[in-house]
Amino acid sequence: MVVGADTGRVPVAPSSRNPRTMAIAIGGLVVGLVLAITLFVVAIPKLEESGQIEVNPENGVFRGIQADEDLAEEIAERGPILYSDVASGDRDVFLQHVGDDIDAGWLVFAARPVDAGRDCTLVWDPDEGRFDDPCSDRTFPADGEGLRQYPVEIDEDGVLVVDLNYEERPAETTSTIRITGTPPTT
Repeated sequence: MVVGADTGRVPVAPSSRNPRTMAIAIGGLVVGLVLAITLFVVAIPKLEESGQIEVNPENGVFRGIQADEDLAEEIAERGPILYSDVASGDRDVFLQHVGDDIDAGWLVFAARPVDAGRDCTLVWDPDEGRFDDPCSDRTFPADGEGLRQYPVEIDEDGVLVVDLNYEERPAETTSTIRITGTPPTT
């Protein structure tokens, strides 16, 4: 064999992959996945348990928003609040407050016309005090008239309760009448 002669072998550059670096990268990936799983398994349910926001998909009741002066003022200053339906995308809604009474004037209605796709979510025009449909020339008043409306109640703690499935519920067969005043004497 001759020293320095061409042996037909191609020199190979040493690998830049250090086993320690690879172990650190894989460890970081595993830690990231564990944190993500923890977020979905622990943190999100904790928000529901704390009462901050509650959506019960089984009965379609949305609750957890305090009906107070601060929220009414925020809506008056910034406009109605859009709540996106992250589950199915079918029931994006606006929360609106009209009038001066904190115990009344709360409205929840569809964020787009029934016949419109999600890309046609209405846009609030604060100068005109109305909603504009970006996909047509239609406009809707501040109270959402002409859009699907959802019943809103305020519970004993001052929390808004919205029934998103009211149309699918059987009609009540009984009613309650509250009588006030003094009954007539005979």
